[in-house]
Amino acid sequence: MKDSRITGLYRLNVSERIDALADGDWLDAVTAARLKAAVTFLDCDSADHMIENVIGVFGLPFGVAPNFVINDRDAMVPMVVEEPSIVAGVSAAARLARAGGGFHATTGESLLTGQILLVDVDDPLRAFAALESARDELLALANSREERLVVRGGGARSIELIRHELSGGRAALAVHLLVDTRDAMGANVVNTLCEHIAPLVEKYAGGRAVLKILSNLADRALVTARATIPLEALRAHGVAPERVRDDIVVAGDFAVRDTHRAATHNKGIMNGIDAVAIATGNDWRAIEAGAHAWAARDGRYRSLTRWGVDRDGNLAGELTLPLKVGTVGGSLRSNPAAAVGLAISGAASAGELARMMAAVGLAQNLAALRALVTEGIQKGHMRLHARSVAASIGTPPEQFDRVVNGLIESGEIRDWKAAELLAAGAGAPERTDKTLEPQGTACGKVILLGEHAAVYDRHALALPIEGAASASIREVDGPTRLLVTEPDRSATFVVTGETARGAAGMLAFIIGELGLGGRHFDVHLTLSIPTAMGLGSSAAASVAIVRAFDGAFHLHLGDPEVDRIAFACEKLAHGNPSGIDNTLATYGRPILFRRGATPPVRQIALAGTPPLVIAASGVRGITRDQVNAVAQRYQRMPAAYDALFDQIDELAREGADALVRGDYDTLGANMNVCHGLLNAMQVSTPELERMVDIARSNGAIGAKLTGAGGGGSVVALCPGSLPQVAGALRKAGYRIISLTGQA
Repeated sequence: MKDSRITGLYRLNVSERIDALADGDWLDAVTAARLKAAVTFLDCDSADHMIENVIGVFGLPFGVAPNFVINDRDAMVPMVVEEPSIVAGVSAAARLARAGGGFHATTGESLLTGQILLVDVDDPLRAFAALESARDELLALANSREERLVVRGGGARSIELIRHELSGGRAALAVHLLVDTRDAMGANVVNTLCEHIAPLVEKYAGGRAVLKILSNLADRALVTARATIPLEALRAHGVAPERVRDDIVVAGDFAVRDTHRAATHNKGIMNGIDAVAIATGNDWRAIEAGAHAWAARDGRYRSLTRWGVDRDGNLAGELTLPLKVGTVGGSLRSNPAAAVGLAISGAASAGELARMMAAVGLAQNLAALRALVTEGIQKGHMRLHARSVAASIGTPPEQFDRVVNGLIESGEIRDWKAAELLAAGAGAPERTDKTLEPQGTACGKVILLGEHAAVYDRHALALPIEGAASASIREVDGPTRLLVTEPDRSATFVVTGETARGAAGMLAFIIGELGLGGRHFDVHLTLSIPTAMGLGSSAAASVAIVRAFDGAFHLHLGDPEVDRIAFACEKLAHGNPSGIDNTLATYGRPILFRRGATPPVRQIALAGTPPLVIAASGVRGITRDQVNAVAQRYQRMPAAYDALFDQIDELAREGADALVRGDYDTLGANMNVCHGLLNAMQVSTPELERMVDIARSNGAIGAKLTGAGGGGSVVALCPGSLPQVAGALRKAGYRIISLTGQA
């Protein structure tokens, strides 16, 4: 059975994504080879037969959205779209819906309406009566024109008569011909039938047929998609899931009642539907027109979706709109790329494709509303916009990530800033060196027990991750730059006089604390652990950089002073840190830590290196956000949270003693209980829960999130099962950061 849940698809390069789709049977070998060879499916000669005055072929990104389950079938959704965040948004929303069983979509009849407009009708009442009596004859005449369609089960189904009054009191009569076009979009068929029967309509009505054309309001081809999102799946960046759910409902209700909001709300829905329509060769303009007309069907433009809360407290969404699409026809055959999109979709009929589009529209709406009521719509947009800007100035691949990160760090996502960043990188070799490059190193950290409770002066048990960061410096003419190399990316940050935040702000602070203000440096930082994964990368970076300066300028800093500066940097980065990260980064020894105690650190002498697997989810967890969110919940329920913190404190102290004597059974049991308590504190995520389950199912005796949560990493204790646990997590698409101890 096909599985659309391809973890980490976005982290792969283009060739690897194509391989993943082929391995999952979403692409055949020939199509995969053509995509890898960057073969253009639509050439100029073919395009010249599609429209007039062709001078070339315009390209758009062709992507896929994984994670969809539609009517209990896994589906990979093809999407052609140039706007950033759409594919990522629907993929993430599909993953949320997947936790509640996916999307369920239904279609009823699927008819297109053709309109024949009659004017100069002398006696409308007589015309009505005459056309009513001629219904069967008119339908028979229409079906005689499209006998092959009738053989396939389609054809003209019914005739409706509607009287209108035009300007000046002029009477008009609209004859609606309802046609089942089966799996074809059907515009040409309906237009042909209207023109074919118009003379007979004129004969019976006694008027003149002015218009003979289909309507793009396909209100006889309605599709409804529904999804239930489990409450827990809505947790986002420290915001309580109940708040996310209720705010989505409020935002949806606002779009029902306010036309200005409804316009943007529905535009977002169509972002997803249009992208699938283009990818499968369907007329997205007709779909757009019909959808917006349906939204205003009662005379007021409203939202196409409805959001509410079901009896179990889960978020429930529904989208209904007209969708008449096709999977066969001349326009589809003329564009070979559409065949690829249809093949990826797996849609066996026009109805199935329409149901997929409706599900995608609901997913896109969910993604947009969730972003709006949590972190805001711009956070994701800005990174993707920065990528577009970097591409627009011709940034080469080896400089691309550096320029993108520089744009985001600067807050100036403009082409001139991208050009400036690119030029700064290109000019680096010409800078004047004034000193050698002493090295500074630091450890990362993995917390076995005690997250969040440590902020409230309870114990935490933590171990160092060796070799997490190293730094070197050289004095230059200016400006000061921080050049960061991580396992999967690189970035450059320029320190300016206005810098007060982020990585550049941290470096500026260190330079000031060390009394080196007014001088300029290139600081090269290498991280072996990823950032924002709960592994102490920011503290490790601070300590490594301070030690590099210490070595270069013979400052003779002791560990307490290095620790003090690193802790100050942690406050800049995270607001209210516990102090564990900078302590581990500085001293690099296993510790039982308690803020406010004298002394705060008890060093742990290990009986042996514990067999641990540390794996990163790939989802960034922002420590400041998680700490602030827990603080807000603590203020609302201090007694309940103090009880949780006390339980975690006891687990950490017991776990430290168990670790000293090598009692892994007790340590593992404590880790499992601690994870449950952290989940109760609302800092776990569905992704982390999945990783913990994979680890335990493959032999880990203890597994839990590590760090602040909201994303990040997990740690698993695996005596006798180290390779099995690591292999299972790696196979599921997660990155193994560290393996320690014996298998």
